[in-house]
Amino acid sequence: MKPESLAARLGERLQARGLMVATAESCTGGWIAKRLTDVPGSSAWFDRGFVSYSNAAKHDMLGVPDDLITRHGAVSEAVARAMAAGAARHSRATVTIAVTGIAGPGGGSAEKQVGTVWFAWQVEGEQRAECRHFPGGRDEVRRATVTHALEALLQWMEDD
Repeated sequence: MKPESLAARLGERLQARGLMVATAESCTGGWIAKRLTDVPGSSAWFDRGFVSYSNAAKHDMLGVPDDLITRHGAVSEAVARAMAAGAARHSRATVTIAVTGIAGPGGGSAEKQVGTVWFAWQVEGEQRAECRHFPGGRDEVRRATVTHALEALLQWMEDD
């Protein structure tokens, strides 16, 4: 499904449940928030987006502990979960989407290759997280990240 359709369906689901969403984005640079706010009427269910590209921004904007980043790296489950929780704490949203990854072309390592992305979602205090590896260049990785972030949250909300 196209990201535009995913965003519209997610918006309908959020609005039906009276929920607001916030995003905490690193590797996508606000692209998830853009997709969500492309939907007419999204102000009824979209609260805000945090573009926390640097480690300092993750700490300053979302309260991600510096030692967590030092111990696990910015691209990790622990940091993605802390970003999702921080977005909830620093917004009026009860649903959050967080992504942190390596879009490339540089920045990868043997342990964390280009295309590695950690996702975390939080819905009314409950969290889920997962790691994905996407092929392609920078745009392909970012596009796949946006699509997966929306698909997985929509699936979770439709399963509830």
